[in-house]
Amino acid sequence: MIATTDNATDPHLPTLSQLGGDLLHVTPGRLFVTLALPFVAMGCYTLFALLGWWPLAVVSVMVLSFVTYGSSSHDLVHRTLHLPHHFNDFMLSLIELLSLRSGTAYRLSHLHHHQHLLADDDIEGATAHGSLLGAVASGPTTQIRIWLWAWRNHQPMRPRLLFEGVGILILIIIAIATFRWTPVPLVYAALVIGGSWLFPLITVYIPHDARATQPLNQTRLFRGRLVQLIAFNHLYHLEHHLYPAVPHHHWKALADRLDPHFERAGIKPYRGSSKVA
Repeated sequence: MIATTDNATDPHLPTLSQLGGDLLHVTPGRLFVTLALPFVAMGCYTLFALLGWWPLAVVSVMVLSFVTYGSSSHDLVHRTLHLPHHFNDFMLSLIELLSLRSGTAYRLSHLHHHQHLLADDDIEGATAHGSLLGAVASGPTTQIRIWLWAWRNHQPMRPRLLFEGVGILILIIIAIATFRWTPVPLVYAALVIGGSWLFPLITVYIPHDARATQPLNQTRLFRGRLVQLIAFNHLYHLEHHLYPAVPHHHWKALADRLDPHFERAGIKPYRGSSKVA
Protein backbone atom coordinates (compact mmCIF):
# COMPACT_ATOMS: atom_id res chain seq x y z
CA MET A 1 0.00 0.00 0.00
CA ILE A 2 1.20 3.49 -0.87
CA ALA A 3 -0.13 6.55 0.90
CA THR A 4 -3.22 7.88 -0.82
CA THR A 5 -3.52 11.51 -1.77
CA ASP A 6 -7.17 12.02 -0.92
CA ASN A 7 -9.69 11.23 1.76
CA ALA A 8 -13.45 11.10 1.38
CA THR A 9 -14.36 8.30 3.78
CA ASP A 10 -16.29 10.49 6.22
CA PRO A 11 -18.99 13.01 5.31
CA HIS A 12 -17.71 15.47 7.92
CA LEU A 13 -14.28 15.73 6.33
CA PRO A 14 -12.97 17.43 3.19
CA THR A 15 -10.76 15.73 0.66
CA LEU A 16 -7.07 16.39 0.84
CA SER A 17 -7.24 18.35 -2.41
CA GLN A 18 -9.81 20.63 -0.77
CA LEU A 19 -7.54 21.13 2.23
CA GLY A 20 -4.67 22.14 -0.01
CA GLY A 21 -2.18 20.42 -2.28
CA ASP A 22 0.64 22.30 -0.55
CA LEU A 23 0.34 19.79 2.30
CA LEU A 24 2.04 17.23 0.07
CA HIS A 25 4.95 19.47 -0.92
CA VAL A 26 8.47 18.49 0.12
CA THR A 27 11.24 20.97 -0.62
CA PRO A 28 14.79 19.76 -1.37
CA GLY A 29 15.92 21.30 1.91
CA ARG A 30 13.24 19.49 3.91
CA LEU A 31 14.05 16.23 2.13
CA PHE A 32 17.73 16.60 3.03
CA VAL A 33 16.97 17.36 6.67
CA THR A 34 14.54 14.44 7.01
CA LEU A 35 17.01 11.94 5.58
CA ALA A 36 20.09 13.39 7.28
CA LEU A 37 18.78 13.74 10.84
CA PRO A 38 19.09 10.04 11.81
CA PHE A 39 22.72 9.95 10.66
CA VAL A 40 23.48 13.24 12.42
CA ALA A 41 22.03 11.78 15.64
CA MET A 42 24.14 8.62 15.24
CA GLY A 43 27.23 10.73 14.62
CA CYS A 44 26.53 12.88 17.68
CA TYR A 45 26.18 9.77 19.84
CA THR A 46 29.51 8.43 18.59
CA LEU A 47 31.30 11.74 19.13
CA PHE A 48 29.86 12.39 22.60
CA ALA A 49 30.40 8.77 23.73
CA LEU A 50 34.03 8.77 22.59
CA LEU A 51 34.57 12.04 24.47
CA GLY A 52 32.96 10.52 27.55
CA TRP A 53 30.06 12.98 27.52
CA TRP A 54 27.50 10.26 28.25
CA PRO A 55 24.46 12.41 29.11
CA LEU A 56 24.70 14.06 25.68
CA ALA A 57 25.29 10.66 24.08
CA VAL A 58 22.09 9.33 25.65
CA VAL A 59 20.15 12.40 24.48
CA SER A 60 21.48 11.80 20.96
CA VAL A 61 20.02 8.27 20.96
CA MET A 62 16.73 9.62 22.27
CA VAL A 63 16.70 12.06 19.35
CA LEU A 64 17.56 9.19 17.00
CA SER A 65 14.63 7.09 18.21
CA PHE A 66 12.28 10.05 17.88
CA VAL A 67 13.31 11.16 14.39
CA THR A 68 13.44 7.64 12.98
CA TYR A 69 10.29 5.91 14.13
CA GLY A 70 8.26 9.12 14.42
CA SER A 71 9.56 11.20 11.51
CA SER A 72 12.13 10.09 8.96
CA SER A 73 11.39 6.36 8.88
CA HIS A 74 7.69 7.05 9.20
CA ASP A 75 7.73 9.26 6.11
CA LEU A 76 9.65 6.56 4.26
CA VAL A 77 7.11 3.93 5.32
CA HIS A 78 4.33 5.97 3.71
CA ARG A 79 6.53 7.14 0.81
CA THR A 80 5.50 10.73 1.43
CA LEU A 81 8.90 12.13 0.44
CA HIS A 82 8.23 11.35 -3.26
CA LEU A 83 11.46 9.41 -3.70
CA PRO A 84 11.86 6.58 -6.25
CA HIS A 85 10.45 3.49 -4.56
CA HIS A 86 13.66 1.46 -4.62
CA PHE A 87 15.69 4.29 -3.11
CA ASN A 88 12.92 5.07 -0.60
CA ASP A 89 12.83 1.48 0.65
CA PHE A 90 16.63 1.25 0.68
CA MET A 91 16.85 4.31 2.92
CA LEU A 92 14.13 2.92 5.19
CA SER A 93 15.98 -0.39 5.55
CA LEU A 94 19.31 1.37 6.15
CA ILE A 95 18.05 3.83 8.76
CA GLU A 96 16.06 1.19 10.64
CA LEU A 97 18.90 -1.36 10.40
CA LEU A 98 21.30 1.11 11.98
CA SER A 99 18.63 1.55 14.67
CA LEU A 100 18.61 -2.27 15.08
CA ARG A 101 15.09 -2.65 13.70
CA SER A 102 13.67 -4.09 10.51
CA GLY A 103 12.46 -1.35 8.17
CA THR A 104 10.58 -3.84 5.99
CA ALA A 105 8.71 -5.30 8.97
CA TYR A 106 7.90 -1.76 10.13
CA ARG A 107 6.53 -0.81 6.70
CA LEU A 108 4.42 -3.95 6.30
CA SER A 109 2.97 -3.88 9.81
CA HIS A 110 2.33 -0.13 9.84
CA LEU A 111 0.54 -0.05 6.50
CA HIS A 112 -1.54 -3.03 7.64
CA HIS A 113 -2.33 -1.06 10.79
CA HIS A 114 -3.71 1.75 8.62
CA GLN A 115 -5.78 -0.62 6.51
CA HIS A 116 -7.14 -2.67 9.44
CA LEU A 117 -7.10 -0.26 12.36
CA LEU A 118 -7.37 -2.12 15.70
CA ALA A 119 -8.67 -5.28 14.00
CA ASP A 120 -7.81 -8.70 15.44
CA ASP A 121 -4.92 -9.07 12.99
CA ASP A 122 -3.53 -5.57 13.56
CA ILE A 123 -0.21 -6.63 15.09
CA GLU A 124 0.95 -3.06 15.58
CA GLY A 125 -2.28 -1.94 17.26
CA ALA A 126 -2.61 -4.98 19.53
CA THR A 127 -1.44 -3.21 22.70
CA ALA A 128 -4.29 -0.68 22.40
CA HIS A 129 -6.68 -3.45 23.51
CA GLY A 130 -4.87 -4.05 26.78
CA SER A 131 -3.91 -2.13 29.89
CA LEU A 132 -1.26 0.51 30.49
CA LEU A 133 0.88 -2.08 32.28
CA GLY A 134 0.39 -4.49 29.40
CA ALA A 135 1.52 -1.86 26.90
CA VAL A 136 4.71 -1.28 28.89
CA ALA A 137 5.32 -5.01 29.35
CA SER A 138 4.88 -5.72 25.63
CA GLY A 139 7.78 -3.43 24.70
CA PRO A 140 10.69 -5.92 24.87
CA THR A 141 9.05 -8.37 22.45
CA THR A 142 7.27 -5.98 20.08
CA GLN A 143 9.95 -5.72 17.38
CA ILE A 144 10.41 -9.50 17.34
CA ARG A 145 6.66 -10.12 17.11
CA ILE A 146 6.30 -7.60 14.27
CA TRP A 147 9.16 -9.24 12.35
CA LEU A 148 7.65 -12.71 12.82
CA TRP A 149 4.23 -11.41 11.74
CA ALA A 150 5.75 -9.92 8.58
CA TRP A 151 7.62 -13.19 7.91
CA ARG A 152 4.43 -15.27 8.21
CA ASN A 153 2.16 -12.96 6.22
CA HIS A 154 4.43 -11.60 3.47
CA GLN A 155 6.32 -14.48 1.91
CA PRO A 156 7.62 -12.47 -1.09
CA MET A 157 9.36 -10.11 1.36
CA ARG A 158 11.19 -12.88 3.23
CA PRO A 159 14.58 -12.34 1.54
CA ARG A 160 14.59 -8.68 2.60
CA LEU A 161 13.31 -9.56 6.08
CA LEU A 162 16.00 -12.23 6.44
CA PHE A 163 18.72 -9.82 5.31
CA GLU A 164 17.61 -7.22 7.84
CA GLY A 165 17.19 -9.76 10.64
CA VAL A 166 20.66 -11.21 10.08
CA GLY A 167 22.08 -7.70 9.76
CA ILE A 168 20.67 -6.74 13.16
CA LEU A 169 22.16 -9.86 14.77
CA ILE A 170 25.56 -9.19 13.19
CA LEU A 171 25.58 -5.60 14.45
CA ILE A 172 24.68 -6.77 17.97
CA ILE A 173 27.42 -9.43 17.87
CA ILE A 174 29.94 -6.80 16.74
CA ALA A 175 28.85 -4.51 19.59
CA ILE A 176 29.39 -7.33 22.09
CA ALA A 177 32.70 -8.41 20.57
CA THR A 178 34.18 -4.91 20.67
CA PHE A 179 33.21 -4.29 24.30
CA ARG A 180 36.68 -5.36 25.50
CA TRP A 181 38.13 -2.34 23.68
CA THR A 182 35.28 0.18 23.92
CA PRO A 183 31.78 0.19 25.41
CA VAL A 184 30.49 2.68 22.82
CA PRO A 185 28.88 0.20 20.36
CA LEU A 186 27.30 -1.98 23.05
CA VAL A 187 25.89 0.98 24.96
CA TYR A 188 24.47 2.28 21.67
CA ALA A 189 22.82 -1.10 20.99
CA ALA A 190 21.35 -1.23 24.49
CA LEU A 191 20.00 2.31 24.23
CA VAL A 192 18.33 1.93 20.81
CA ILE A 193 16.82 -1.45 21.74
CA GLY A 194 15.62 -0.11 25.09
CA GLY A 195 14.19 2.98 23.38
CA SER A 196 12.15 0.86 20.99
CA TRP A 197 10.47 -0.79 23.98
CA LEU A 198 8.53 2.45 24.53
CA PHE A 199 6.96 2.43 21.06
CA PRO A 200 3.88 0.32 21.98
CA LEU A 201 3.05 2.75 24.79
CA ILE A 202 3.78 6.00 22.96
CA THR A 203 2.65 5.20 19.42
CA VAL A 204 -0.17 2.72 20.08
CA TYR A 205 -1.67 2.70 23.57
CA ILE A 206 -1.78 6.46 24.16
CA PRO A 207 -3.03 7.60 20.70
CA HIS A 208 -5.71 4.93 20.20
CA ASP A 209 -9.03 4.06 21.85
CA ALA A 210 -9.87 0.41 21.25
CA ARG A 211 -13.26 0.82 22.94
CA ALA A 212 -14.51 3.26 20.31
CA THR A 213 -16.66 1.94 17.48
CA GLN A 214 -16.52 4.89 15.09
CA PRO A 215 -13.40 5.42 12.94
CA LEU A 216 -13.11 9.09 13.96
CA ASN A 217 -12.95 8.09 17.62
CA GLN A 218 -10.62 5.10 17.42
CA THR A 219 -7.66 7.46 17.19
CA ARG A 220 -7.52 10.26 19.73
CA LEU A 221 -7.42 13.93 18.82
CA PHE A 222 -4.74 15.76 20.82
CA ARG A 223 -4.54 19.50 21.31
CA GLY A 224 -2.98 21.86 23.82
CA ARG A 225 0.45 23.43 24.17
CA LEU A 226 1.63 21.04 26.87
CA VAL A 227 0.92 17.90 24.86
CA GLN A 228 2.49 19.26 21.71
CA LEU A 229 5.51 20.53 23.64
CA ILE A 230 6.10 17.08 25.11
CA ALA A 231 5.62 15.44 21.69
CA PHE A 232 7.65 18.08 19.81
CA ASN A 233 4.64 18.88 17.62
CA HIS A 234 4.28 15.26 16.47
CA LEU A 235 1.12 14.17 18.29
CA TYR A 236 -1.26 14.44 15.33
CA HIS A 237 -2.19 10.79 15.13
CA LEU A 238 -5.82 11.17 14.08
CA GLU A 239 -4.86 13.59 11.33
CA HIS A 240 -2.21 11.17 10.12
CA HIS A 241 -4.62 8.23 10.02
CA LEU A 242 -7.10 10.25 7.99
CA TYR A 243 -4.54 11.69 5.57
CA PRO A 244 -1.48 9.39 5.54
CA ALA A 245 -0.08 11.00 2.39
CA VAL A 246 0.84 14.16 4.31
CA PRO A 247 4.51 14.13 5.47
CA HIS A 248 5.23 14.78 9.13
CA HIS A 249 6.44 18.37 8.68
CA HIS A 250 2.95 19.39 7.48
CA TRP A 251 0.97 17.72 10.28
CA LYS A 252 0.57 20.96 12.24
CA ALA A 253 -0.80 22.81 9.19
CA LEU A 254 -3.09 19.86 8.44
CA ALA A 255 -4.39 19.90 12.02
CA ASP A 256 -5.11 23.65 11.89
CA ARG A 257 -7.14 23.24 8.71
CA LEU A 258 -9.06 20.27 10.10
CA ASP A 259 -10.01 21.80 13.46
CA PRO A 260 -13.28 23.40 12.22
CA HIS A 261 -14.31 20.10 10.65
CA PHE A 262 -13.50 18.16 13.82
CA GLU A 263 -15.55 20.64 15.84
CA ARG A 264 -18.55 20.21 13.55
CA ALA A 265 -18.14 16.43 13.80
CA GLY A 266 -18.30 16.68 17.61
CA ILE A 267 -14.83 15.27 18.23
CA LYS A 268 -13.51 16.40 21.60
CA PRO A 269 -9.73 16.79 21.84
CA TYR A 270 -7.53 15.49 24.64
CA ARG A 271 -5.46 18.20 26.28
CA GLY A 272 -2.74 18.17 28.88
CA SER A 273 -5.17 17.62 31.74
CA SER A 274 -7.28 15.00 29.95
CA LYS A 275 -7.12 11.40 31.11
CA VAL A 276 -6.12 8.75 28.59
CA ALA A 277 -6.98 5.23 29.71
